[in-house]
Amino acid sequence: MSELKINTDKTNKNIDSEDQSNPTKENNVKPLIDAVEKAIELFRKIREGGRVDLTEKEIAEIDKECEIIRDREVITKDLEHEPTEIITKDDKIVTGPPTLTRFERARIMGARALQLSLGAPVFIEIPKNATSSLEIAMEELKQRLIPIVIKRTLPNGDYQHLSIDQFE
Repeated sequence: MSELKINTDKTNKNIDSEDQSNPTKENNVKPLIDAVEKAIELFRKIREGGRVDLTEKEIAEIDKECEIIRDREVITKDLEHEPTEIITKDDKIVTGPPTLTRFERARIMGARALQLSLGAPVFIEIPKNATSSLEIAMEELKQRLIPIVIKRTLPNGDYQHLSIDQFE
C-alpha cells in the first residue's frame, strides 16, 4: 500500500513539473511553427482567390501580410487572472448600467419579501394599502432603505460591490 502511494506521488510530481515547464521547449516549437505556416498558406490561398494573373504589387502585398503574420507572437499559455474588486473614490458605478437591472430588482424584491415573511424587521412605515410582504419590499426598494449590496462581476472575474443607494 505504501509503495502505491509513493508511486502516485512521483507521478503527480512529474505531471506538475511538466506543467511548470517552459512552453518554448524544442518539442513544443515544431508543432507551433507548422501550425503558423499552415495558417499562412491558407491565408495566401484566400488572398489570391484562385487568380493566376496577380500583379507583382499584389504579390508583394500578400508576401508582406504573410510576413506580418509570421512575425506575430504566439501565445501558448493563458495566464491566470486573479479577480480583484473594483474600487472607485467617488462611489461611481463602473460595472454595468447606473440603474438597477430588472433582474437585480426582481432578485432584491424576492429576497427582501422572503426576509419579511420570515419575520425580519420592516425599515419603513407599512403603507395602509400593502397586503403582502412583496408590496412592502417594493416600497422599501423605492425608498432605497434595503441594506443589500449587489455584486456585479465582469467576464474576467473582476467585481464591484454596490449598495442600493448608489443607483439612480
